[in-house]
Amino acid sequence: MRLQLAHADLTIRRHPKTFSAIVTAVLTFSGVTAFGVAPLSMIDSTPKNVQTVVETVTPTGLDEQAEALAEYEMLLHRTDLTRSTDTADTLLRRLGVSDAEAAQFLRTDPAARTILSGRPGKMLQAVTESTPGGGQLQELVVRGPAADSAQNSTHFTRITVRRDDSGLKATSEQLPMQIETRTGAATISSTLFAAADEARLPDAVTGQIAEMFGSDIDFRRELRKGDRFSVVYETMTADGEPVTWGTSSGRVLAARFVNGNDTHAAVWFQEPGSKGAYFSPDGKSKAKAFLASPLAFSRVTSGFAMRFHPIMQTWRAHLGVDYGAPTGTPVRVVGDGVVDFAGVQNGYGNVVIVKHSGDRATVYAHLSRIDVRKGQSVSQSDLIGAVGATGWATGPHLHFEFKVKGAHVDPMQIARAAQATELSAAARARFDSMSRQLQEQLASAERDQATRSASASVPRRQRME
Repeated sequence: MRLQLAHADLTIRRHPKTFSAIVTAVLTFSGVTAFGVAPLSMIDSTPKNVQTVVETVTPTGLDEQAEALAEYEMLLHRTDLTRSTDTADTLLRRLGVSDAEAAQFLRTDPAARTILSGRPGKMLQAVTESTPGGGQLQELVVRGPAADSAQNSTHFTRITVRRDDSGLKATSEQLPMQIETRTGAATISSTLFAAADEARLPDAVTGQIAEMFGSDIDFRRELRKGDRFSVVYETMTADGEPVTWGTSSGRVLAARFVNGNDTHAAVWFQEPGSKGAYFSPDGKSKAKAFLASPLAFSRVTSGFAMRFHPIMQTWRAHLGVDYGAPTGTPVRVVGDGVVDFAGVQNGYGNVVIVKHSGDRATVYAHLSRIDVRKGQSVSQSDLIGAVGATGWATGPHLHFEFKVKGAHVDPMQIARAAQATELSAAARARFDSMSRQLQEQLASAERDQATRSASASVPRRQRME
């Protein structure tokens, strides 16, 4: 379509007089007829006297309009993201730019050269002339991480390449990102992440939802088709556009998850003088003594049950949970405790064992590296190592065990049984007010999602009618 417009524009530029003559002829020798359509029941079949009137209409000013149209300069706007394989030429070509001067400028100008350096995923917006085969670059705006890595979570870099009468010029600015509140909702058809992708929710937001409800819902065994969730979350924006590098999403402010007949909800709240946390609408903290998983983003590959051992080739009780993840994925301790062992143990490979209160202990095996030492005190969510494939492992994964008085137990049961704290009476009124506002936003997101789903279920022809 863009190519057709470009060819039409070029034709008008080359033959403005011809175009004017054609338009004049069409309008001069054509008649205009109007039709009215009424229901058959309302048509009066009584014969009427019909009189035909023919008039010649001569359009005026077409020559001037055609010439003005021929002189009009059409500009095209394109957006994209930088790629790790980009060069100045391939980047401009992908943006529809055919401009050797601009490519050379990106290679040599100090500010413009940074567009192709660093991590990929920078946001591109190009403005070009509309000509066949690609036009001359008029403006290129690139937004990416801040030059100072310490400011990556608060600022961004905007590089602007603009053409004026003297040629191309580039400027670079460090600007603060903005925080916007957004909502989303989805219905489960297969997996949590698939539903979130369909709703265009960032992966970081989906991960937080799984974290919030991880001790309420076993996402590998209890998730059902038709389950649904809604969320209110913060997102970082650069000039109003969600950033595409680093962690683009901020904190989840509230979420609701309907799992079968059970509804779970959580709201972020921070009491003065204390750390913020998630609470249920009745004011009970969602934070438990033990996390449901030692990985922030995980895929369970072998649960707490009987299984066919991939190395021993026999059926054995699997007294832990295996989490498939790439080598190097951070591993965190699920609860406060003291490191009882940090080293190598036969089939476990690199392993960390942490003792907790109440004769409880957790085991983290097959690590690629160990980041703690024996006797070290650790707090919930502290990083203790990284996923690997050491010991008896057929691939990179984390083997995780939970023991109570030396006996293996299902980690999910422990996470659910942990007692939660409640809000203080002094903070309850402020929490209730904030919770009501967020619950209204969740309800609005759910209504919007239901409307979209209903519209999608209507056949296209019927929607057009």
